[in-house]
Amino acid sequence: MAAPALNRRVRGQDGLSDKAGFSGELKTAGESVAPHVESFDSHIGDGDGLTKVCPKESQDLSCSYLMAQLDKVSKPCCLTIHCCRSPIYIGGRYLKYSRNVSQTRWVIDDERMGEASIEEIVGGAILPIFQGDNYKFHAAGREDIDVRMLGTGRPFLVEIQNARQVPSEVLIKEIERKINSLESQYVRVKNLRAVGSQGWDLMREGEAEKQKQYAALVWISHPVSDEDLQTISSLKELKVAQKTPIRVLHRRSPLEREKIIHWMKVERISGSSQYLLLHLCTQAGTYIKEFVHGDFGRTQPSVGSILGCRTEILQLDVTDVKMDCF
Repeated sequence: MAAPALNRRVRGQDGLSDKAGFSGELKTAGESVAPHVESFDSHIGDGDGLTKVCPKESQDLSCSYLMAQLDKVSKPCCLTIHCCRSPIYIGGRYLKYSRNVSQTRWVIDDERMGEASIEEIVGGAILPIFQGDNYKFHAAGREDIDVRMLGTGRPFLVEIQNARQVPSEVLIKEIERKINSLESQYVRVKNLRAVGSQGWDLMREGEAEKQKQYAALVWISHPVSDEDLQTISSLKELKVAQKTPIRVLHRRSPLEREKIIHWMKVERISGSSQYLLLHLCTQAGTYIKEFVHGDFGRTQPSVGSILGCRTEILQLDVTDVKMDCF
């Protein structure tokens, strides 16, 4: 009389599934079926990996209504937990005093360019103090390897991944002292502080609106006159059309960009009639070297076209990056 009771619990041919959490092929006496069973609460295992499953109504633990083949476990289970923390951001400004230090590590054909990089000097000092796995260096724009970064410095962020040391005022002061006391004196940092992910927002907002100031040593092909000084100094909010410079065409899209020269001032250099010191404030992203010499007509107007002579830039310094962050 047990068979009718079993048949009342069978609901399909999709395999066995019960509240106890097993599945497999079921067998009854004399035939093979794959019923769906609502619930069974008695499981008895034997040495051959077979489990007897008995319905709730049965009080006979030796019942043989159903049998399911279970996989044998030969190895113990193992749980591995990896703990990581969110990145920590350290922001500030850097000054660069060398004309042979790049902003990031620069390698061409397995040959290193320059003596060092801002990225390695600053990031290399920060990473071991915070005991992180790695770091990423981000800056608000960049200067060429032969351009110094003076004045107020350039804003930057260092992202420390999986840091095991929490930032504190003491640690940040230690980092600043460590970098600024390096024997090479290529780089100095200031205004270091721990910032949250909002540091990214500050950097992005400033990128679009920032102005930059420069000082350039310029040679011109004729003696500098008072008229030349007046012509250059009188120009305000000058719009300049710049095609992608020839020197960066291998890595930049060939586009034409409109930039603004907000103002310019000129100083004579004593003892020389063909050299001048040009101070200028420009929109972010302006190619200053090309604005001076014209880049074979790819930048219009240029200092050369304004003065009607050949001009060359000999040295360039960034003297200010106007951004509110850091």
